[in-house]
Amino acid sequence: MTTLLLAASEASPDRFVNLDIHPWEWGALIAFVTFLLFFDLLVVHRKPHVIQFKEAAIESAIWISIGVAFTGVVYYLGRTSGIGADGQTIDVGTQAAGEYISGFLLEKSLSIDNVFVWAVIFNYFAVPPKYQFRTLFWGIFGALVLRAVFIFAGSALIDAFAITLVVFGLILLYTAQKIAFHGETEVDPEKSMVLRAVRKVVPSTDEYDGQKMFTKRTGKRLATPLFAVLVMIESTDVVFAIDSVPAIFGVANETFIVFASNAFAILGLRALFFCLNGMQDRFRYLNYGLGAILAFVGVKMILTFTGDVLSFPTEDFHFPTALSLLVIVGVLTVTIVTSLRADKNDPTTPEGSGNVLPEDAPTHDPTGPEGAAATETTGPPDAKVE
Repeated sequence: MTTLLLAASEASPDRFVNLDIHPWEWGALIAFVTFLLFFDLLVVHRKPHVIQFKEAAIESAIWISIGVAFTGVVYYLGRTSGIGADGQTIDVGTQAAGEYISGFLLEKSLSIDNVFVWAVIFNYFAVPPKYQFRTLFWGIFGALVLRAVFIFAGSALIDAFAITLVVFGLILLYTAQKIAFHGETEVDPEKSMVLRAVRKVVPSTDEYDGQKMFTKRTGKRLATPLFAVLVMIESTDVVFAIDSVPAIFGVANETFIVFASNAFAILGLRALFFCLNGMQDRFRYLNYGLGAILAFVGVKMILTFTGDVLSFPTEDFHFPTALSLLVIVGVLTVTIVTSLRADKNDPTTPEGSGNVLPEDAPTHDPTGPEGAAATETTGPPDAKVE
């Protein structure tokens, strides 16, 4: 056993790109991500308002375009900063770009689960729609910091012990079957140990005060329900990070590529939330697609390790980057197309039954002025005042 572990630690943990990234390049990436975050908050969404589908769709397209465009930066870095096995500079631009876009698509697809869980949390706490964006901003900010910690820790473990690939692979296989065969992710804030602990420590009120997370009542500083919402968002992201961070190491190992693909995938989640909120029923086969992708990446990581250490199935076995990208894109495409077709042919849905309301038909909009006003100063029905 000791011999196996020593061999695992000495074996090449990957067949991925290795880049010589300078500190100023890291600084430029972090500065650019930070600029995008605060420009979106302080300029684009300076005033709180209800984000409609059209606005969210345009913003989501912009965020995705920025993420895809960064592939060009990674390609340039791969051409100028690639490091070969002998330590010499080599051109790995195409492979670096492939690893980045594979990671970006992988993280983007896995993040859809985050979006649907956020909807559950917002509905539970009856958060007024126009205040949801500000809360998600701080949620995204916290998620970026958390993912950075997980990524650097995971990279260090893989560098020290290649057997970490097996551990990550097994985690992904377990997560894959859980996502595919155990239905939707259940979130019950009242059962959250983190939220209970926060409520015991932080005095709270069940009343909203605009988009503030803290307010004053009778001279006391109290946390509003938005603070509880933020706590729930961050705590659930820990769970998602445990699943998604190991997955990204199945398609890339260069820390710069792993972090960049995560960051740009996460940045657009706020706009994606307002696009997909309420549409989870239309993606009925999404859980199977995500499960298949995670299972593929998990098996890929395990076989990479066994190829290095046990020469099984072959010596130096490795899935080409192009194949990984093809599998991810293919599974996502099949999942989305089959889900939308099933939804269209299902007589129990508006699309399937043909009972689609005309655009000018009057409807009750709980997020409209009356609905928003009704939840402006009240929190969740079961919220407690500590």
